[in-house]
Amino acid sequence: MKNILIDSDVILDFFFDRKPFSNDSAIILDMCEKRQIKGFVTTVIVSNIYYLLRKTANHTKVIESLKSLMSITSVITSDKEVIEKALNSNFKDFEDALQNYSAVESGIIDIIVTRNIKDYRKSEIAILKPNSLIKLIYSEKTIKHKQK
Repeated sequence: MKNILIDSDVILDFFFDRKPFSNDSAIILDMCEKRQIKGFVTTVIVSNIYYLLRKTANHTKVIESLKSLMSITSVITSDKEVIEKALNSNFKDFEDALQNYSAVESGIIDIIVTRNIKDYRKSEIAILKPNSLIKLIYSEKTIKHKQK
């Protein structure tokens, strides 16, 4: 099973039903729920999602949405080393640098899934768009099924 860091944009596509991206986001979250992949977020991602969802919904509804997300994902943490690496990196977007170095330092993330591929050009971890991740997972599943 692949360990996937799910970037904020992918999760927000689902919560805000941003077409045409929300369908791929729903599939990825469904894969997490079905344990076809192991989805991860960071505390920064959760905080950003809360902040953005709170602009359109009340606190209670947003908390319920985040509880649902937490029921199907795990959290990787950030520490001072991650922050220092992000601060000293060549990433143009600090938030993306934090996500990247949290994933790197965790030592368990195989892929970061995001629609903002260009923001992760400096990453040493594989970066895929949601539709590419879906194709990869389903092609691997098909290969394993044929091998049986």
